[in-house]
Amino acid sequence: MQDIDSLHIAIKGIVQGVGFRPFVYNLAQELSLKGFVTNTSDGVFISVEGCNLDDFLERVRTESPPLSKIMSVEISPSEPVGYTVFSIKDSSEKGTFTLVSPDISICNDCLRELFDKQDRRYHYPFINCTNCGPRYTITKSVPYDRRNTTMKVFEMCSDCDAEYHDPSNRRFHAQPNACPQCGPRVKLIGLDTFLKDFSIDSPMRSARNLLKDGKIIAVRGLGGFHLACDATNSDAVKKLRQRKRKSNKPFAVMAPDIEAITSICHVSEKERQVLSSPARPIVLLQKRLPAVLTDAVAPQNSTLGCMLPYTPLHYLLFYPDDLHSAPDFKALVMTSGNLSEEPIIIDLDDACSRLAPVADAFLTHNRDIHMRVDDSVVRIINERPDSSGSKFIFIRRSRGFAPNPIPLHSDGPDVLGCGADIKNTFTLIKGRYAIPSQHIGDMENYETVDFFEETLQNLTAAYRAEPEAIAYDLHPHYLSTKWALQQKSDAGGRMITTQGIQHHYAHIASVMAEKGLKERVIGISFDGNGYGVDGTLWGGEFLICDIHGFKRAAHLKYVPLPGSEMAVREPWRIAVSYLQEATGDQLWDYIRPEFIARHGKDRIEQIVNISGKREFSPLSSGAGRLFDAVSALLGICDINTFEGEAAIALESHVVQDVYEDYPVDVTFQDMIEIDFSYTILKIIEDLSNNVATEVIATRFHNTVITGIIAVTRKLSIMYNLHNVLLSGGVFQNRYLLKRLLDAFAHEECSVFLNEAVPCNDAGISLGQAYLLRERIKKGSI
Repeated sequence: MQDIDSLHIAIKGIVQGVGFRPFVYNLAQELSLKGFVTNTSDGVFISVEGCNLDDFLERVRTESPPLSKIMSVEISPSEPVGYTVFSIKDSSEKGTFTLVSPDISICNDCLRELFDKQDRRYHYPFINCTNCGPRYTITKSVPYDRRNTTMKVFEMCSDCDAEYHDPSNRRFHAQPNACPQCGPRVKLIGLDTFLKDFSIDSPMRSARNLLKDGKIIAVRGLGGFHLACDATNSDAVKKLRQRKRKSNKPFAVMAPDIEAITSICHVSEKERQVLSSPARPIVLLQKRLPAVLTDAVAPQNSTLGCMLPYTPLHYLLFYPDDLHSAPDFKALVMTSGNLSEEPIIIDLDDACSRLAPVADAFLTHNRDIHMRVDDSVVRIINERPDSSGSKFIFIRRSRGFAPNPIPLHSDGPDVLGCGADIKNTFTLIKGRYAIPSQHIGDMENYETVDFFEETLQNLTAAYRAEPEAIAYDLHPHYLSTKWALQQKSDAGGRMITTQGIQHHYAHIASVMAEKGLKERVIGISFDGNGYGVDGTLWGGEFLICDIHGFKRAAHLKYVPLPGSEMAVREPWRIAVSYLQEATGDQLWDYIRPEFIARHGKDRIEQIVNISGKREFSPLSSGAGRLFDAVSALLGICDINTFEGEAAIALESHVVQDVYEDYPVDVTFQDMIEIDFSYTILKIIEDLSNNVATEVIATRFHNTVITGIIAVTRKLSIMYNLHNVLLSGGVFQNRYLLKRLLDAFAHEECSVFLNEAVPCNDAGISLGQAYLLRERIKKGSI
């Protein structure tokens, strides 16, 4: 008779809400092991006895559910208890915290059942199982059990309860399990009978008919409301744009399948994989020409954000009968259900109140959303034909990814980085994990601040975090900064330390956090603007930095921003500023007639006059402002109706077969300065010679790359450093980043960039929190 071994196993990671306990149960049954498995506030705890424990441990690590993510496994011998069975025990509140799973798109099994007329969940908009469905958006607290979710109010019928308790069923311990008899229900509300149900048999059929008729519908989804309309209906899209946005900001579209997306955009193998992944993000794709959808979806933009349906309700909007029939729509606009720059709306009453001027009807349901979450947006870079080596970068990290943790490889104190004001996120650090929040938005109003506080309260409760220190941006007028400085003590009365972190230093630190770097690196941070330690606006920065601090080693030459914030909204002003810097008193000899015709000589003279007055025209070294200026000089975009519009439109004009660049002046002094004045003069010369806009735009991008490589090469020699970190919103530019990485491949350095968080300001909170944590650990705070 073999000796009986006995072990206690504690597993941490994303191991709740992903079918981990049923997996362990069935594995133990297969190996004839006894004991139990349970959820705790730390993760999953297993007490197991038997003769095949080595095999059990190996298979737990290698065969765990596909949606799980094991971060650590702690094993300790225990005294045999003499279990007679293996069971799943009720969850325990014991422990510190466990990681919460993000929401997961509908799986293939549930999708098949959704359109199976013989299945009891046929056309049920809330079908789910252990392998898919809502997680983060319905979770109120941990451990992840039905009683701790918004599904608590729905008592399972006998059939659902039997599935829930059957270890052989894939709905075994699926917390959102439900059916038409016992679960949430969908309904349609119309403005003509405001807040009253339509007298209809099928809300889904009526919603489809309204969309076909050119109407706009507010659709309550997984993490909030979408505003939807037929993307092929130009009048409907224009109406939505006028009602909601009044800007050129592109809408995202949802298509019924990959084939529909490939008819609209070019789709590589890697892009296909990401589109179809369980996270189902929006993927930025290159439009096919001529354009299939109305240009009103994404004006002046060569790319289009596309996604596949990720909930059963979405699929039912496209398919009236089954997946084999033709979908009712080639694509639907699916944009966040909010007013401009406000948080996505999750509550029906709030939606009916605030979205009434926008939506013609509301397709809603009675399953509460606890955590509002926008769609994630990603972009593929460095595409390879076989998709090997291809990477995607986040533009927005939210549904499907939040609140996935970023491992920091060692324990540390609880801290909070509260981010910047544009594209705000915050990052909690608990133990050895950084937990970035979902996309919060632009901190331009107190509704967004309320969302920030609501999400912070939810995540600190879920992770049982008690930050002892808060990091914030140096900009004195940021609402995030003001909020941080108001936090004097925690709920227990303990004093909270606050520390400001320079904007671009935090950008580079976000990459350091992802890669576990602490020693000195060359950091290249290119964005629009960030508050510098000297009180000016930085944005084209080369920093020598480690966790203790940074040295500003190089930057783009300062230019005035005539009218300050007005110049950011009107890039033609910055174009005048760059022209003046390049030509001095000879401005009118160089300025193009078509530029004068667009803006008028008097207005241009006004800009020239105020550009020398610092109270009206602060200095900026922002790389993003340089892209704005060139976009305006080329007549591509004079006015930013949304953040980054001019630079995005400029990128849309680049072509792949141009390799020339323009001259750029790099002054190698104690503080290296990169002056693009000669570049501007050559651009004017090319315009005078009627060189194609696409060629000029591409040469300009190549010039920026040339300047970056030249400065980095010099700094690498000066400081004997070979790790180069890239961050900042400018590196969202696919052409720029890809060509830059290709150029760096010929240099003696290793290049790192953001992969776990966006390189734009949404990644800043991670860098803030990481620096603060490491400094506390070193005793320097």
